[in-house]
Amino acid sequence: MPEPIDIFSDQFQVTVGPYGCVLNFSLTSAQPPPPGAVRPADRLASVRMSNEHLKVMTYILRRQIVDYERRLAVRVPVPQEVINALGIGREDWEEFWAHGEQA
Repeated sequence: MPEPIDIFSDQFQVTVGPYGCVLNFSLTSAQPPPPGAVRPADRLASVRMSNEHLKVMTYILRRQIVDYERRLAVRVPVPQEVINALGIGREDWEEFWAHGEQA
């Protein structure tokens, strides 16, 4: 069995297909990009799993964050610029993170 790895990632990509999915985790390069260029990222790890595993994992991750925010009476902020860049409507974001009924 391979040794587990411990990484920090500040970017990710999800690819979902009919037989499973791949989560690619990346780290933004420390080198400044040339003017007008996008800062490159280095892929650190790829995690492959079934779509069923991804769906269950998504539910558990959401539940963990909601429980954390309730327990500490805080909200983990995500800048509006990030939400906009992901193409997520503010209403959809708020509905997903509502602390009422579990999604």
